Amino acid sequence: MMANDQMLAQMSKKGGFIAALDQSGGSSPGALRLYGIPDTAYSGEDEMFRLIHQMRVRIMTAAAFKGDKVIGTILFEGTMDGEVRGKPTAAYLWEERQVVPFVKVDRGLEAENDGVQLMRPMPQLDQLCERAAKLGVYGTKMRSVINLASKEGIAAIAAQQFEVGERIAQHGLMPILEPEVSIKSPDKKGAEAILFDELKKRTDALPAGRQVMFKLTLPDVADLYRPLVNHPRVARVVALSGGYTRADACQRLAANHGMIASFSRALVQDLRVSMSDAEFEAALAQSIDEIHRASTVKA
Repeated sequence: MMANDQMLAQMSKKGGFIAALDQSGGSSPGALRLYGIPDTAYSGEDEMFRLIHQMRVRIMTAAAFKGDKVIGTILFEGTMDGEVRGKPTAAYLWEERQVVPFVKVDRGLEAENDGVQLMRPMPQLDQLCERAAKLGVYGTKMRSVINLASKEGIAAIAAQQFEVGERIAQHGLMPILEPEVSIKSPDKKGAEAILFDELKKRTDALPAGRQVMFKLTLPDVADLYRPLVNHPRVARVVALSGGYTRADACQRLAANHGMIASFSRALVQDLRVSMSDAEFEAALAQSIDEIHRASTVKA
């Protein structure tokens, strides 16, 4: 349990941010294109995932990718099952980098209903959680999406996130609940107000000793989620970049006290496969510094 106590302390108190390296099958081609690898450079999923793993290894082994600023990282299941420099990925991250490992557990989204997209069924969830716990993974992450300010839809999103979160907690893992509000929502502010009420109500009802984390869209009203940041049942509230550029995401993040980043695209937007290792490390270090600053130095 020692490592877990250290991981909890780091997750709940340490200044820094979480790197989201968890693009799955659906979003990997886009991530590779951004990195400078066109769709024509590979054929089939195996080759695609091999290229994605190489990109992630290049990030995770970079000098700047360490627990002093990157306090955690979210992995795709295939990355968790893989290795970095001859060690299982989770062990490498914690033992060599002091970065707390999480794994994405959702299986994608249902079609939109009631203005929201719930998570698809997860028949493998219990086996995945058992495997993750054995590998030394600290927690999980799962995403659903809110498109409209629909009371019924958002209530269903919150209910599902908390129900599945409870199953995950039974395995001794920390669940990150991610009900993303789309930045393209026609009433983003309204949707966020409804979501906050739902999350607050359910967090208040959690049993003593139970904690969750939240991964939330940067809100239109700064500090909207501050009561969750300060809630005894919440280990941390992290922000997704959601399609905002890094500059925009960092500016918004700096206005939200106690909220730290868990950026994916905004973290890697300047990295290219063609860069020399020195160029790659310099670009990543700059990105890490910017996101770390917005996570720790508030407006």
